[in-house]
Amino acid sequence: MHKIEVSGIKVFAYHGCLDEEAKIGSDYIVDLVVDADYSKSFETDDLADTIDYVLLNRIVKEEMAKRSKLIEHVGHRILKRILESDRRIAKASVKVRKQIPPINGDVDEVAVLIEG
Repeated sequence: MHKIEVSGIKVFAYHGCLDEEAKIGSDYIVDLVVDADYSKSFETDDLADTIDYVLLNRIVKEEMAKRSKLIEHVGHRILKRILESDRRIAKASVKVRKQIPPINGDVDEVAVLIEG
């Protein structure tokens, strides 16, 4: 088993429990780690024999575009789609980070890490 990491996917989205968050939106950063057997690509040098990073990025952007109150919810949707996207993927983790959250404090970000 091998790992692929796609880190720092920047997205502007409208997640949050507050009405204002649905209107003004926030900056998010998503990080992925995918465990899969893509060893065939070592020999073939063929995209079809590995996990497509473009597909992983597209899944993140599509799911982040669907409003959720909780980043836990959107993170789970991303994880589920990634696991369903390619049978070679054995497990994955998704970290969703909300930049400068409205929590009445001086906080850079809040994050959830979902593994499956």
